[in-house]
Amino acid sequence: MRKLLLLLGVAALMAVVSAQAAAADGPMFVTQDGTGTAYGSLRYVAVNTTSGHGTDLVEVSTKDRSVGPALRLSGAWGLPYTPAGAEGLSHDGRTLVLGSAGVGISSPSRFLVVSPRQMKVVRTSSPGGYFSYDALSPDASRLYLIQYTHGRSQDTSHYIVRAYDMRAHRLIPGKIADRAEHEKAMAGYAMTRTTSAGGRWVYTLYQKPSGEPFVHALDTVGRAAYCIDLPKNHALYNLALTLRDHGRTLAVHWRSGRPWLQVAVGSWRISYPRSSFPWAWAGAGIGCALALLAAAGLLLRRRRGEKLEQQAGQELGLA
Repeated sequence: MRKLLLLLGVAALMAVVSAQAAAADGPMFVTQDGTGTAYGSLRYVAVNTTSGHGTDLVEVSTKDRSVGPALRLSGAWGLPYTPAGAEGLSHDGRTLVLGSAGVGISSPSRFLVVSPRQMKVVRTSSPGGYFSYDALSPDASRLYLIQYTHGRSQDTSHYIVRAYDMRAHRLIPGKIADRAEHEKAMAGYAMTRTTSAGGRWVYTLYQKPSGEPFVHALDTVGRAAYCIDLPKNHALYNLALTLRDHGRTLAVHWRSGRPWLQVAVGSWRISYPRSSFPWAWAGAGIGCALALLAAAGLLLRRRRGEKLEQQAGQELGLA
C-alpha cells in the first residue's frame, strides 16, 4: 500500500510529462501515471506497477485522497489521452475504456472495457488494425475510434473516424464523416476539445498539416460528424473551446477569455461576437453630456447678456 501511495504521489508530477508525450506522438493515445479521469468524487488512475510488467487501475477519492479498490492488469494499459486530458469514462460512470500502451503504432491496437464500480474487466476488444480512442457515447453503447490509414507507419496525421458497437463487439461498417466533405481521410492534429453537458456532442479543434484550423463536431448518439473550417490563426495553442447558451453556441476564444469567434450549433454558421464594451450606453452617456454642456453654455450666455444689460442701464442713469 505504501508503494501504491508513493506512486500516486508521483503521478501529479508525471502528468505533464505524460500528457506532452501523448500529444506529440499523434492525435490521441493513452497516458499512465497522470491525474486520471473523474466521475463525481472518484478519480481513476492507471499506474505502472513496480515490476514494470503490469498496470494498476486505482480508485482515488477527490475529497480526502484516500485510495479505494485497485485492479491489477497484466501488460501495459493507459487511460485514453485527449487534448482535454485523460478520458474513457462514460457519462454515467459505469464503463471505463483503457487502451494498450506503447510508443507509436507498433502492433494492432487493443482496448479493455472495465466496470469501475465492480473493478473488474468486462471484456477485451481488438478491432483489428491501428486505432486510438476518440470518444464514447453517453450510455457506452458505441466507442468511437480513430483508425490510422497508413497502417504501421508512424504517420498519425491521416486517419478516419470509426464507430465500434460495444454490444455486438464489432466495428460498424463505414466511416464517421461529414457528408458534405469528399475527402477519403481526415488530416490534422488535435489541439483542444470540449464535450456537451450530457456527453452527446464532442467538439475538437484540429490543425491541418497546412496550418488551417477546423472544428470536428462528433454526435456520439446520432453517429454523425460535421467539419467546420475556421479562419487562419497562427496561435492555435492559445485557443480554447467553451459551450454557451445551453449548448447552442460553441465559443472559440483565447485562454485569457478574450473572444475570437463563435459557431452556431446545428447550422454551423460562424460569427464574431460583439465587443463586451457597452458602446451603446457610452454613446448615450456622451450625448447626455454634450446636451448638458450645450444647456450650460446657453445659460451662461443669457447671464452675460443680463449683466451687460444691467451695466448699460446703470451707465444711462448716471448720465
